[in-house]
Amino acid sequence: FDPGNTGYISTGKFRSLLESHSSNMDPHKREVLLALADSREDGQICYQDFVNLMSNKRSNSFRQAILQGNRRLSSKALLEEKGLSLSQRLIRHVAYETLPREIDRKWYYDSYTCCPPPWFMITVTLLEVAFFLYNGVSLGQFVLQVTHPRYLKNSLVYHPQLRAQAWRYLTYIFMHAGIEHLGLNVVLQLLVGVPLEMVHGATRIGLVYVAGVVAGSLAVSVADMTAPVVGSSGGVYALVSAHLANIVMNWSGMKCQFKLLRMAVALICMSMEFGRAVWLRFYPSAYPPCPHPSFVAHLGGVAVGITLGVVVLRNYEQRLQDQSLWWIFVAMYTVFVLFAIFWNIFAYTLLDLKLPPPP
Repeated sequence: FDPGNTGYISTGKFRSLLESHSSNMDPHKREVLLALADSREDGQICYQDFVNLMSNKRSNSFRQAILQGNRRLSSKALLEEKGLSLSQRLIRHVAYETLPREIDRKWYYDSYTCCPPPWFMITVTLLEVAFFLYNGVSLGQFVLQVTHPRYLKNSLVYHPQLRAQAWRYLTYIFMHAGIEHLGLNVVLQLLVGVPLEMVHGATRIGLVYVAGVVAGSLAVSVADMTAPVVGSSGGVYALVSAHLANIVMNWSGMKCQFKLLRMAVALICMSMEFGRAVWLRFYPSAYPPCPHPSFVAHLGGVAVGITLGVVVLRNYEQRLQDQSLWWIFVAMYTVFVLFAIFWNIFAYTLLDLKLPPPP
């Protein structure tokens, strides 16, 4: 089909290939390939575009070409298809919950194999529940565990006096203030995090989650310097805020049911959890002079979600390294991390801050 070895074939030959192999292809994938052919005004198909398509490595220019070609396609929407099995309906539901473009929803529906499953969010959630139950049994307290005098002695909690122990900036997510704190975080992680991981993969969602967790603890060390930190709210708020921002930015394209009501419920739940954290922070501590855990980690998670998180969710199966906005937000995040590190090294001494005694 390419005797001159130019790397291109005519759209006519490309269409004849599709027709001869149409019985062996998924209908949605065939539709995407036809959209690719329709988008080429010069009448030629680039071999590399075809390879990128089949290997799920789609560039921005390729996305635009597909969208232009897709405007001339008239096949029915994925939501209108009948006779689907329970697993197929679940995959379709996840596609409509997370993706704003019909061509992306169809592509995801055809290519998703549940291999690997959404292991990251499930594993993190199980570990958080396991650590909470262990602490509850050892402390003899499940509600407002943070008020127990031995709570802060745990080596996972971030404490300002022990900020040189770098693992605490991450491991604090496995400690929660109480069952009321853990419950909402677990619900949001499973309802929002698992569908996002099914679509975008463990690497990208894990990156957003961990970036929110680290940003949360670093934000506390800068803005609320005397307070400890517990809970996974930094990571949870990064995912949820990125998802909500993605819905708002693609409002007309998002076809999830009752999206306005569900956004309102999500915002109410996040506000209640944030309000609980603010109340607990300023509630008289059971073991002065150390205050209760800070709420600033929530804000650090939101900041990551509306920057790095939005770029990840808006670029389904696109190479993030090709997005200039991605590099801008990565640079901003790196500057913040470096600033926080130097702040933790020098500011506590220069400000002559009186910190609570180590647990």
